[in-house]
Amino acid sequence: MLALENLAAQESGERPKQSQAVETLNPRARVPVGLIIDDSTCLVNLNRFAMPQFNAAFGGKKKAYRRDWKSWPSEIPDDFVRKFGDWCGENGVKGKYSIVPYPACVGRLDREVPGWSRREMQDSIKLVRERMMPNWDIHPEMITHTRVIDLKTGHPYPDISPKFMENWDWTTGKSVDELASYHAYALQILKNIDLPCDGLTTPGGYGNKALPQLSQATLESVRDVFGSEIPHYFRHLYTDETSVTPRVENASGLDGDDPRCVVSIIGCTGDWTGGWDNVEPAGADKFITADLKSGRMVDVILRGEPAMMVCHWTGIHWNGEEKGFQVFREVVQRLHTRFDHLIWMKLSELARYWAAKELTRITVDKGTIHFRAPFACPDFTISVPNTKPGMPAIRNEDQITALRQVATLNQLQTNTWCEQTGKAVVCFDLPKGQAQLEWNGATRAAD
Repeated sequence: MLALENLAAQESGERPKQSQAVETLNPRARVPVGLIIDDSTCLVNLNRFAMPQFNAAFGGKKKAYRRDWKSWPSEIPDDFVRKFGDWCGENGVKGKYSIVPYPACVGRLDREVPGWSRREMQDSIKLVRERMMPNWDIHPEMITHTRVIDLKTGHPYPDISPKFMENWDWTTGKSVDELASYHAYALQILKNIDLPCDGLTTPGGYGNKALPQLSQATLESVRDVFGSEIPHYFRHLYTDETSVTPRVENASGLDGDDPRCVVSIIGCTGDWTGGWDNVEPAGADKFITADLKSGRMVDVILRGEPAMMVCHWTGIHWNGEEKGFQVFREVVQRLHTRFDHLIWMKLSELARYWAAKELTRITVDKGTIHFRAPFACPDFTISVPNTKPGMPAIRNEDQITALRQVATLNQLQTNTWCEQTGKAVVCFDLPKGQAQLEWNGATRAAD
């Protein structure tokens, strides 16, 4: 997964009317953070097998692909997955974890993977399902992350040039239907092994010259294979001043029974934990310095934008030395020391929030705020002028939920609100369809 291209090519689609008196904030008035893990799969150390294929594609002319890959282990063991997953669970970390379905053409996870028994592979898949999925979205990173598969035969094309590598030129000139079919093939393998997906990750430069087609094909394929309500994808990252807020694309049918959109989640860091090729990690200071005052994560968090870090599983494991994991643990410890208003989110959670944030119609009539939401959203948080006496409540059809007042923004959770200077910050579960925020005459009393 790489970045650097212009995002203007994607179509945003429909946008509803939203009252300027109402500002939609981050969930619970916190800053979303997360970790995007690329190049992971079950047991296979993907890049040990990818490196010689990349080298062959460029005729051995690129130094980056002439590393001593034979010295790397063939496997990233399940014990490490368990160790990593348990630590992240204990520290509240969430994000995205790729499962490449046919890693580097070694074997299909839903059939046979030479070098591992069927029982070993089934146990590894079960570990991902039970230990990782509660806190991590599962994505295919296309089919192989290396050579393009001929969907008619299930085998790689004989051409080994960049034109037939997923990372480079294959997507150029491809239609939405061609890309959607390719995505669906990858998604179906994961469906066959009971790993549900709400999104996908692009390997390397996949789609960088077919951005509109990539977006629409993701929407169609993830909906078709998994029935996902809000598909999303990870394609871009930026480490400059470019905004890294999610992009809600191809929105349509917002007032009907079948609203649609796809969300592009954008990473905000480089891979400074060891890389896909086991380089020395740039270290924790790139994310947040030891004095907690600077670093890329500090910059993005202080801007209030979602701060989604990016890494590669090969570098986290780092040939068993766990160099990337050591860096990441230090980064998390520093973040939790410096900030008390972070909220760790899976990519699907962030995508849902941003879809609701941008696509919910919000109008004000005689002091009552009306919502028409194409998608339900937990922890929906808004700021409104605090001009009416009484306590706010959410009305959904005939059900009224009174909101409890709290003293500070950090105490916000679902169905609470907080007074700020001249404003009320309100957090509630936004239902799909119609809802209203209204005030009754009860006396205010903050916890």
